[in-house]
Amino acid sequence: MYQLLQQRLSLLASSDFEEALSTSKIGLEKESLRVLPEGGISQAPHPVAWGAPLTNPQITTDFSEALAELVTPPCDSVTEVIQSLDDIQNFIYRNLDNEILWATSMPCVVAGETSIPLAQYGSSNAAQMKTVYRRGLGLRYGRAMQVIAGVHFNYSFSDKFWQHYQQLNNNTDDIQDFISDQYMGVVRNLLRYGWLVPYLFGASPAVCKSFLNGKRTMLQEFNSNTYYEPYATSLRLGDIGYQNNKEDLAGVKACYDSLDAYIESMRCAINTPYPGYEEIGLKAGDEYQQLNTNILQIENEYYSSVRPKQIVQGDEKPSTALKKRGIAYVELRSLDVNAFDPHGINSEQLYFLEVFMLFCLLQPSPELSKSEVTAIDENLVLVAHQGRKPGLDLKRDNLQLTTENISLQDWATELCNKMKGVASLLDRANYCENYFSSVKSQIASVFDPDLTPSARMLAEMKENNEGFFYHAQRMSKHHYQYYKTHPLAEDKVRFFEKMASESLEKQKQIELEDSISFDEYLEGYFNDV
Repeated sequence: MYQLLQQRLSLLASSDFEEALSTSKIGLEKESLRVLPEGGISQAPHPVAWGAPLTNPQITTDFSEALAELVTPPCDSVTEVIQSLDDIQNFIYRNLDNEILWATSMPCVVAGETSIPLAQYGSSNAAQMKTVYRRGLGLRYGRAMQVIAGVHFNYSFSDKFWQHYQQLNNNTDDIQDFISDQYMGVVRNLLRYGWLVPYLFGASPAVCKSFLNGKRTMLQEFNSNTYYEPYATSLRLGDIGYQNNKEDLAGVKACYDSLDAYIESMRCAINTPYPGYEEIGLKAGDEYQQLNTNILQIENEYYSSVRPKQIVQGDEKPSTALKKRGIAYVELRSLDVNAFDPHGINSEQLYFLEVFMLFCLLQPSPELSKSEVTAIDENLVLVAHQGRKPGLDLKRDNLQLTTENISLQDWATELCNKMKGVASLLDRANYCENYFSSVKSQIASVFDPDLTPSARMLAEMKENNEGFFYHAQRMSKHHYQYYKTHPLAEDKVRFFEKMASESLEKQKQIELEDSISFDEYLEGYFNDV
């Protein structure tokens, strides 16, 4: 397999390929919980100055009215996407009233489920569907699970790259079929090697006791207000985070063998009833409790660390968009919010992730066997809870379609060493040394786990004798000061104000154009294939 990677790297080392590689697109989606300075989730509505969350393409909400989601446009470089995220957050801070953005993935003090307000999007059918979906998530999994924040890394190779790459592979399929097939290979490899992301970048090794609301836990006690695990990297991705636990019971799980197989597995899940959700009921009186009583309400409910994506048009289902137009980009969803950076992510992480994406394309990517799927799930949870434990073993698929034990350190070293050639290629394509440097930094973290964000967080908590809440609060206030002393250019202020104003008008227009009942709207949505 390593020989094939080297062969592909050699073939890509031409001026045409390097130029095409420099035109890839990067986008970020960062979730940030609005909290009161003294702690506690904000009960205030989404600020009007930010625009309408239904229609503002860069400032919206996720599960809760208090959980802001910041979305950059697709950008040409790491520098550009960091600047874009910086601008959005800067504008947001200009319009916060006695609130701060929480600096970590795990939430602040949670005063019970009722302290987490559902996101509201207006009175239109599309808006109601969003809120009902979130009400269903809260009833199925608990609201606290839904305010865990993360950063999503979106990546796409350019059309020019795909044209060259198809020729390199002597492939004569329809170009979009070829692209989708290659992206599915990327997805499978991101799943295979995805444990590396929480090991390197996980930043949630501890949690406020209020998050568990008195539930029994295997986590250790750090102090009177904090649970933790000494070698944890990302409890967000572990057993206490948002998981889909019903798919295996009902015999439905996402299939990544091909795009068609993936679409079919998602459609099966949103059309297969689940008794536990039938018990919740579809409605309470006239109020919808969930969109349906099936395994998944919609495809987005399926938790996965990576998703193949296509931009939806109008009220399309994600699976319909994929069926009609194929895969446009890949979304990596396993990144914790980096509490040590005011942006929630830094450029070194992004350079490495870009290397990781190209590596996952160039590395062979066979279909996932049942044993490998099981190993992928187990590895992710194991690294989330014990990733920095000395001598930790993971399970790796071998050529006999069984799994073998391999130490995390050995496997991570092997992968990062293979990535060096990919990093050098990207450095040449972008006339820099940032990619190779980022891989070297991660190799250092493999050999010294104390360099990882999760270890740094626990070390600071111990040094300052502070629990998770006080550590996160201190970092949040530090980032607040960064943005308060970091003015936004007036032309950018006007840009975001115009976008907010236009989004409010667009929401009103959508509400005026509704001509059918919500029942009819839902029926039309689920019948769309």
